[in-house]
Amino acid sequence: MTDATHETERRKALRSIVGGSLGNFVEWYDWYVYSAFSVYFASRFFPAGDQTAQLLSTAAIFAVGFLVRPIGAWLMGIYADHHGRKAGLALSVSLMGGGSLLIGLMPTAETIGLAAPALLLVARLLQGLSVGGEYGASATYLSEMAGPKRRGLVSSWQYVTLIGGQLAALGVQLSLQAMLSEADMEQWGWRLPFIIGSMLALGVFYLRRKISETADFAAAKASGKRSGGLMLFREHPREALLVVALTAGGTLSFYAYTTYMQKYLVNSADFSRPQATVIMTAALALFMLLQPVFGALSDKIGRRPLLIGFGITGTLLTVPLFTAIGSTRSEGSAFLLVLAGLLIVSGYTSINAIVKAELFPPHIRALGVALPYAIANALFGGTAEYLALWLVKVGHESLFFYYVSGMCALSLVAYWRMRETARHGTMAGSE
Repeated sequence: MTDATHETERRKALRSIVGGSLGNFVEWYDWYVYSAFSVYFASRFFPAGDQTAQLLSTAAIFAVGFLVRPIGAWLMGIYADHHGRKAGLALSVSLMGGGSLLIGLMPTAETIGLAAPALLLVARLLQGLSVGGEYGASATYLSEMAGPKRRGLVSSWQYVTLIGGQLAALGVQLSLQAMLSEADMEQWGWRLPFIIGSMLALGVFYLRRKISETADFAAAKASGKRSGGLMLFREHPREALLVVALTAGGTLSFYAYTTYMQKYLVNSADFSRPQATVIMTAALALFMLLQPVFGALSDKIGRRPLLIGFGITGTLLTVPLFTAIGSTRSEGSAFLLVLAGLLIVSGYTSINAIVKAELFPPHIRALGVALPYAIANALFGGTAEYLALWLVKVGHESLFFYYVSGMCALSLVAYWRMRETARHGTMAGSE
């Protein structure tokens, strides 16, 4: 191979990695922006009632978006298996961008009455379908585009961009709060992050239209085999159930240490909101940088040791870590304890996508990765914060820590019994 050809191939691979993973950044930026800015736009769509009732209404619509994620995983997983990973990636980011643009531009209830919350629901349904489909399409694409010796490293970028989107949403919120008054934020400032998200989606859509299709999809299409929900559970029931089992403890831990942790720092550890924001921003930034490190390590020693390490440490250390965080009053100590929890979770987050991709043959891989994951995510990840807050309300907060620990133990059983997918999976040794 000449130097010029090698450079062309390198640029092609880089474009594929960026295009395959950058959509996660946009998807999760848009997903978290809704939650972050709901305090400002709730009254614009639900004018009747007090602030709590308004926030509960917007939270209900947020939850609906979560519930349709399995439907998005099912529909778009089949779409990506039938029409290509590239087509699936383009569709998912289009839905997310369309939903964000709709929220950013739609009239409020003062102008169009009940049509305003109805349109808000439509926008969140589009975004829920998008997030449900993005995971399977991007995980499959990144796994198939990477060479056999660096699949863990390449696929780990999915969580790098996912966490990056969360941090970007937080950064936009802090910037707008610094530049605009509360009145401006409530009147029109809340629209800006959604419009920014739609513009980012347009850029990623353009990039994704130019990336290459994977060889695995071409081979699957040539084989004539088809993808479908019933086919997945009929032909690959063990693998589908394994995805649910290995996801349960991992996704619950991820949401416990990310979305719920900020509220835990304020409500239970008695840190101020600004202090909690600084602690979580710093910890999440380092958590993001850990993903490629763990992904590259899995290419050297295998996926199973990292998952087992997460399962053991998650089982044994979750309760002590949460208890210690709740009792400390030092920002530095809280940061280190939160980071320790995220370090544990990295054993799952960095490689969960590639492990799932290595379980399924190409013709049903996108669906196999997306649908069981979305089901487990809705059951365990989507309910984590609600369950934790409910246990706080009834005076048994510590039970949540034991619940997370117990789910890690159940997932550990799956990790211990599963084969090493890097060497014995459906992608082992393929170029």
